Amino acid sequence: MAQKIKITQIRSRIGSKKNQIASLRGLGLWKINSQSVLKNTPEIRGMIVKVNHLVKIELVE
Repeated sequence: MAQKIKITQIRSRIGSKKNQIASLRGLGLWKINSQSVLKNTPEIRGMIVKVNHLVKIELVE
């Protein structure tokens, strides 16, 4: 399993639920095309599952 995950926001958070917006903030994503590289942990994976329709995920080694 990769040690890091690169997350890119590809859709707007307008119209999303509060918990989805909070997950985007927790992932460090604020605008469309913003990127964040985070550790591959179960907590991060859980946040990604909530907003998987708004983000693109790439594994970084």
